[in-house]
Amino acid sequence: MTVWDDLVGQERVSEQLTAAARDADALVTAVATGAPPPEASKMTHAWLFTGPPGAGRNQAARAFAAALQCVSPDRALGGSPGCGFCDGCHTALVGTHADVSSIAAVGSEILVRDMRDTVRKSFTAPANGRWQVILVEDAERLNEKSANAVLKAVEEPAPRTVWLLCAPSIEDVLPTIRSRCRHLNLSTPSVDAVADMLVRREGIEPDVAAAVARATQGHVDRARRLATDPAARERRASVLKLPLRVEDIGGALKAAQELVDAAAEDAKQLAEEMDGKETEELKAALGAAQGGRLPRGTAGVVKELEEMQKRRRTRTQRDSLDVALADLTSFYRDVLALQLGTRVALANAEAEDALERLARAGSPESTLRRIEAIAACGEALDRNVAPLLAVEAMAMALRAG
Repeated sequence: MTVWDDLVGQERVSEQLTAAARDADALVTAVATGAPPPEASKMTHAWLFTGPPGAGRNQAARAFAAALQCVSPDRALGGSPGCGFCDGCHTALVGTHADVSSIAAVGSEILVRDMRDTVRKSFTAPANGRWQVILVEDAERLNEKSANAVLKAVEEPAPRTVWLLCAPSIEDVLPTIRSRCRHLNLSTPSVDAVADMLVRREGIEPDVAAAVARATQGHVDRARRLATDPAARERRASVLKLPLRVEDIGGALKAAQELVDAAAEDAKQLAEEMDGKETEELKAALGAAQGGRLPRGTAGVVKELEEMQKRRRTRTQRDSLDVALADLTSFYRDVLALQLGTRVALANAEAEDALERLARAGSPESTLRRIEAIAACGEALDRNVAPLLAVEAMAMALRAG
């Protein structure tokens, strides 16, 4: 199993990255042996991975990082880097490699203070003599200051530093940054490709794999979660009942409240799992005894951690609402398909009775207005509108049609 096996339906991208990793390995070997470097190379110091949600941007970038750190002896025999089994591949994939740094948005933005240590590290030599890899998972969330810090590092990188930036589209990244990157665009994998992956990699029954792949319309991570997490399937089933609960004002407002409460509960559960452990580990690192007081001058560090945890809870709640909005959009897409008499396969076949009921009760125009209301809710959340206010407005718009 190579590092590329998780890139579902991205054969073209895998081929390009394999070729670049092979040239990168040749460059490292040349430096180590004193031989002249390759005259032509497909390797470069900065890469930009774009593609729709679920296409596997972050997975592609991390697989490339693993291939750059591959130490398999098979390379000397002509094998491609990225075996998936050696220590370099394994630690890069699980996030523990000393020379692979990963940055993701904790809240709505990546702040410059979140990037400071990473940018500084990007100018140092790799500890293992291969590559210093910096992976920015949410490059579209870089704010002005953090983006400028990245730009300076990408403009004049260290000889063995590689930047891997991930964003939904090339327009989401500053022109000055993207002009210095090699661009790879990933496409949404087919439903059949996702279902096949779930059967082969997760051992999911073919019928279940096909159903969740169709329900998520090729979103790999969501399909995997639906296939393996009963709680995720329950939450999705609850969301798909919302269109039938907005027939009166009271029902619409109650459904909105329950949707926001469910997202808040997701954030709370994550916080309970991570916050306490992080706080205790930090206090121990600062020298505080178990249950004792912090040493003088360290309260600011703990406060900074608490602020980060608060931003993460907000982000988790927003991510949960994003999933719910995507499910609602797919529901009304199915309604529209029935109203127009198209032969498109229904993403939510398990809710066919409800779909047909709403298709008969409305018109294609009203369904389109409802889809627009869901998109408007997402835009309101992007502008930091209070979640309950945004979802209530959406529920009332769904009721009005």
